Amino acid sequence: MKNPPVMDATTRRWRAALFLFMLATGVSMASWVARTPAVRDALDVTTGSMGLVLFGLSVGSMAGVLASGGLVRRRGGRQVIAAGAGLLVAGLLVIAGGAALEVSAGVFCGLALFGAGMGLAEVAFNIEGAAVERTLGRPVLPVLHGCFSLGTVVGALLGMGLTAVRFPVGWHLAAVAVAVAAAGVWTVRAVPAGTGQEKADPEDPADSDAASAAGSEDGGGRQPGGIRGQLAVWRDRRLVLIGLIVLAMAFAEGSANDWLPLLMVDGHGTSATAGSLTFMLFAVAMTTGRFTGGPLLVRYGPAAVVRASALVAAAGVALVVFSDNALLAGAAVVLWGLGASLGFPVTISAAGEGVRDASARVAAVSTAGYAAFLVGPPSLGFLADHVGLRNAMVVVLVLLGGAALITRALRTPPSGAGEDPPGAPAPGARQSDLV
Repeated sequence: MKNPPVMDATTRRWRAALFLFMLATGVSMASWVARTPAVRDALDVTTGSMGLVLFGLSVGSMAGVLASGGLVRRRGGRQVIAAGAGLLVAGLLVIAGGAALEVSAGVFCGLALFGAGMGLAEVAFNIEGAAVERTLGRPVLPVLHGCFSLGTVVGALLGMGLTAVRFPVGWHLAAVAVAVAAAGVWTVRAVPAGTGQEKADPEDPADSDAASAAGSEDGGGRQPGGIRGQLAVWRDRRLVLIGLIVLAMAFAEGSANDWLPLLMVDGHGTSATAGSLTFMLFAVAMTTGRFTGGPLLVRYGPAAVVRASALVAAAGVALVVFSDNALLAGAAVVLWGLGASLGFPVTISAAGEGVRDASARVAAVSTAGYAAFLVGPPSLGFLADHVGLRNAMVVVLVLLGGAALITRALRTPPSGAGEDPPGAPAPGARQSDLV
């Protein structure tokens, strides 16, 4: 863009607040993941029962994601971020208490609160980030999502260190909750009110009708045609293939987030500290892939990049599953992370390229991806009770192999398919960085 606007102090503070809180949420998520072996031991439950506990995070996250768009339209992004931050803090404190008291139901409820807060804040942050982009006339969202990934690295390092010195998991998560609360207060004060909020004139029926028809410009509202319109897009064979790709890539990322420390501890006999170190390596690889993948996408296109990503991730998973050398398996996690880093966001962006119904298509594929990321991986715990956690990961390997075979669907369709009208938001601008 030519001559982008100069950033004033208010906008600078707004952007910095978003970066800070995304970093804090990444730290909080990684802190939980890194301490899952300690929580499992404190609860004294089987791997299958731990999978049931993890469903609390899935249920809460899906509820938060589905509710956030409508709440932003009614209340604005700042209020939704405030609510999300409050739920995040409450969830961490409840998890800490449940682990300290050795109550599985308490950890489940805490994860549900934590997930709901993540879901609410995540969508609202994408809306705020897009608004900052429009103000500045240059990209902000890639760095915003990178801050979350960087936070996971910091959280993994913190978790590894505290695990090594056997610091109580309850006190660890409680301290993280205090830090998230401080970041949330500063962020809410710095974010302007009303971003993403519908401002139709209640005395003018035409305004109300127009607002309903248009939905939310920030990706959270009803798509044209309501539920029928969202279901109708799945009649497109190309979109079905894209949906299958995002299922596989999101499942691969979510499986590592949910199970990687336990996979190394139970599957390869490493210490809990080594399990946390492995997750940190995965987080570093994810961060590296997301910060450096842009030039590859420009040069080779999404189809080639996602195909290569799926194969690289599959190679990493295969080594983790079939190698009996714990060091080799731990190093292979880097391939898993690099391969999984770009699949989810690139696939969702491709769903809306070169078509008129981009918003409905992106919403449909995003929902499929979130379901795979949040709900699918915990189910591996039940399979692991019968075949072991390493063997259960063969499911991830098969899905990645299948995704690599159908990435041709990510190629942009012919220009005759139509494009979104000028000024429409880019489809990739609303997708979340789950990591």
